[in-house]
Amino acid sequence: MRTKLYPCLLATGILNLAGGCKTDKPVTDSRPNIIYILADDLGYSELGCYGNTFNETPNLDELARKGVRFTNAYAAAPVCSPYRAALMTGQYPARIGITDYLRPDAGQFLDTAYVTLPEVLKANGYHTGIVGKWHLSGYRSHQAPVEVLPDRQGFDEVFTSETAGIANGTYFYPYHFNPSLKKKLNSDREFLVDRMNQEAVEFIEKNHQSPFFLYLSHYAVHTMLHGQPELVDYFRNKPGCGTSDPSDKNKENDPYKKWPADYFARKNNPHLAAQLKVIDEGVGMILKKLQELGIEENTILIFTSDNGGETRVTDNFPLREGKSTLYEGGIREPLIIYQPQEIAGGRVIDTPVANYDYYPTLCELSGTRLPEGQQIDGISLAALLKGEELAQEERAFYWHYPLEERHFLGGRSSGAIRVGDWKLIEFFDTGEKELYNLKEDLSETRNLIDQQPARAGELATRLATWRQEVLAGK
Repeated sequence: MRTKLYPCLLATGILNLAGGCKTDKPVTDSRPNIIYILADDLGYSELGCYGNTFNETPNLDELARKGVRFTNAYAAAPVCSPYRAALMTGQYPARIGITDYLRPDAGQFLDTAYVTLPEVLKANGYHTGIVGKWHLSGYRSHQAPVEVLPDRQGFDEVFTSETAGIANGTYFYPYHFNPSLKKKLNSDREFLVDRMNQEAVEFIEKNHQSPFFLYLSHYAVHTMLHGQPELVDYFRNKPGCGTSDPSDKNKENDPYKKWPADYFARKNNPHLAAQLKVIDEGVGMILKKLQELGIEENTILIFTSDNGGETRVTDNFPLREGKSTLYEGGIREPLIIYQPQEIAGGRVIDTPVANYDYYPTLCELSGTRLPEGQQIDGISLAALLKGEELAQEERAFYWHYPLEERHFLGGRSSGAIRVGDWKLIEFFDTGEKELYNLKEDLSETRNLIDQQPARAGELATRLATWRQEVLAGK
């Protein structure tokens, strides 16, 4: 991995951006508020509106019914940090040089030379805030040589973000990833998702009189899963609930201690369901607050996930595999977008999109000028959201996921390309390739590499050319 530096961007991009966004007209409140809700490791098939019959997500299901639900929404990578880098910059992770998740002691970080999404919106008069996970830097607490946290990347306010490694989860107070975070809720067992939901609602309440951008970046449902005991018991009583033994680290099966019974259930995990239910409740809280304040009509609300579900604790059926792989289960995400005033709702969109598209999309929808001097790899989906068709049927999507050794979840060093219905995966460790027709074989069970050698060769050439263009190495 490497960090690419673009010092000219800081000198020219932000300055030109700030100057370009100012006009002689007075600022009005017609600019939409933006709320981006990101779940962590939430698989494609976890929401009721995507076919799940065990988990309970009534608020998200209603949001999908009234808004736009995507069936071909992709993450830029099958793991966390590259997705977040692409979201913040509108660029391919390979172009940025962040292609794997950043370890707590990493010297790599999202360089401040990039004009991030909150920075570009700030230049257009937005007040910006993040609640939750950042994961685009190492941490001083782990001896990382540099620490670049959200307050240096365009966020005016930062709540519940980590200052230490986030592995294995801490969902009840005190939180190991931020020891300085004080308890706030009137609960002896403050639950992290509840806390984040409350912070989000308070941010909206405080800032609703001018345009705001809120990035609600959940830590859930990242393992190790750990739900509130009363909700876990509720899901345990549902037919088909999965089970697993408590860890040896929690032999007493304390429900408030990490690794209790059923935390590692393979299918219909009650801890995942319990965490997801509280995320969904938070969506309901946010919608209620928007309605109370009279700003629902002019607020863009996006809900999605950063990569596929972890197959140790969930099943991404009908998609193959999950987090850490470039099969569909690792990179295809739920995506719901809602804004009554501008977005034509009540639709399901099959057009493929990727999370680096959201930067230019939100800029267009908010009347924000893109920064000069910064490459934007995504395209605006504004017209698509308003009911028009994108004339980009043969658009190519690329992934680059080089690894020195296999991911602990099984992912291999690889790259991929999708054009139309066809997808090619190239494994860097062996050189083998796989070709799938996603329209006919969504589960990627039939490798057509031998039946379609010309098509495979064309896609492989395009993938190799793209890697050269973005300066990506294997």
